[in-house]
Amino acid sequence: MRQMVTLFLLVLVISALYCDRTPRPPVIEKLGTIDIGLVETTPVVFRGRLYRFEYVRQGYKPNTTGDSYFRFIDHKTQKATPSFAQGFHMGSAFVEGDTVYVTAVDIWDGEHIAMFVSADLKNWSFRPVLHLPGFGIFNTSLCKADGRYVLMYEIGKPPEEAGKRFTARFAESVDLINWQCLPKECTYAKDRYTAPHALRYHDGYFYNFYLEALDGYQTHVVRSRDLVHWQASPYNPVLAASKADKQIANPSLTAEQRQFILDAKNINNSDIDFTETNDRLIINYSWGNQRGTEFLAEAVFDGSLEQFLRGWF
Repeated sequence: MRQMVTLFLLVLVISALYCDRTPRPPVIEKLGTIDIGLVETTPVVFRGRLYRFEYVRQGYKPNTTGDSYFRFIDHKTQKATPSFAQGFHMGSAFVEGDTVYVTAVDIWDGEHIAMFVSADLKNWSFRPVLHLPGFGIFNTSLCKADGRYVLMYEIGKPPEEAGKRFTARFAESVDLINWQCLPKECTYAKDRYTAPHALRYHDGYFYNFYLEALDGYQTHVVRSRDLVHWQASPYNPVLAASKADKQIANPSLTAEQRQFILDAKNINNSDIDFTETNDRLIINYSWGNQRGTEFLAEAVFDGSLEQFLRGWF
C-alpha cells in the first residue's frame, strides 16, 4: 500500500513538472497612467540612463509653444531635455552606442521622413531619409539587423500601395545615411487595418508590434524572416484595454486629472514601444478612445528582450 501511495505521489510530481513546462506568453504588468494627451513615445537607454522620448503634439495641454516638438524625459528625475525638431511629428527614437537617432515625418500623411542625430541630447543634426511622392507616411520604427538597419514606416496612401490604411512598408541602410526602399512585397498587411508601431529584430526574425481593429483596438505581434511572409503569435493580443490602464503611475497627476482618467472611455491599447534595462523591459503604450482622448501608460516585463520576443512564439 505504501509503495502504491509513493508511486501515486511520484506521478503527481511528474505531472506538475510537465505542466510547468507548458509554454505561456510573456506576462506584462501594467503600472498605469503617467500622462494625458501624449501618445507616440519610445523608452530608450542612453549612456547608461533610462529616458522616454516624447512627441509633444501642438494640442498637448502643457505645450504653450504653438507647435509640435520632441524631447526626452529622464526616467529617474522626470526632467526634460531641451526640445528639438519643432514642427515635426510622430517621432521614434533608436540608440546605438553613444548616438541617438530620431526618425519622424514633417507632416501627418506626408511624403518625407527625416532623421535627427545627437550625441548629447542637446545638439541635433538633421538629415533626410526618404522622399516618397504620392505616399502618406505616419509612424516609423528603426532597428538593426545583421549589419544593416531596417526602417519600418506606416503608410495610408496611395491605395495600390497601402491597401487598407494603415500598412507597414520597409527601407534599409548600411550607414544610417543612404536609404533604399525594399520591394513592395515587403509589407504587412494590405487586407485590413494593421497599423504598425514597433519593429525589433532577433536571431533571424523581424518582430512587428502593430494595432488590430478587434474588440476595439488591440496590440498584436507578427514575425518574419524576409518581411514578406509573416507568422502571427498564438498568444495575441499583446495588449488590450483593461481596468489596469487607469491605475495612477504618476503621483504628480492632480485630482482633476485623476477624475478625467477614471471617467474616460477606454477601447484601445496602442503605440507600444519598449527597451531593456536591468534585466527587465520598460514598456510604454497609449490607451483611450482612439478619437483624440488618449493617455500615456507604462508597463514592465520581468525578463530580457530576447525572452520577451521569443515568448510570443
